Amino acid sequence: MSHGHADESPLLAKVLTVSDGVFHGARDDTGGRGLAEHLAANGFDVVDHQVTQDGADVVAAKLREMTDGFAGLVVTTGGTGFAPRDQTPEGTRAVLEREAPGVAEAMRLISPFGRLSRGVAGIRGQAIICNTPGSPKGTIEQIDAVIDVLPHALRLLASAPTDHTN
Repeated sequence: MSHGHADESPLLAKVLTVSDGVFHGARDDTGGRGLAEHLAANGFDVVDHQVTQDGADVVAAKLREMTDGFAGLVVTTGGTGFAPRDQTPEGTRAVLEREAPGVAEAMRLISPFGRLSRGVAGIRGQAIICNTPGSPKGTIEQIDAVIDVLPHALRLLASAPTDHTN
């Protein structure tokens, strides 16, 4: 399902589920799986889906690993709320080179519960990272709020190094 010209490479995506419960096998990863399926249905080639436990340091380490040399979208699900272990935004901020507050704001405005999401969005290298809530409904709602602009943003990032060569 192509969104543009034939010469455009497919849009790549990765999903990171952040959850102590899922990581330790106590909970099913319905949110992460649903998110991966939803991205695939919207024209993204989901090339990786990983699970990590909650905590800023582990999230930062996992995001570094997943974005190194990767041009595409990385969506996290989980750890964006007010509970003490909800540290996904802190871990994400630690790896971001540039924030994209407009993306995070649009995601938050999608529902009243969005106001309780502390998720951030931004850029590392040629990757865009977006935090979404852990709820299967919330993660889809929030990514849907920006899925229309993400392909354009990814193409802008991918073209950055060659802008002034010809």
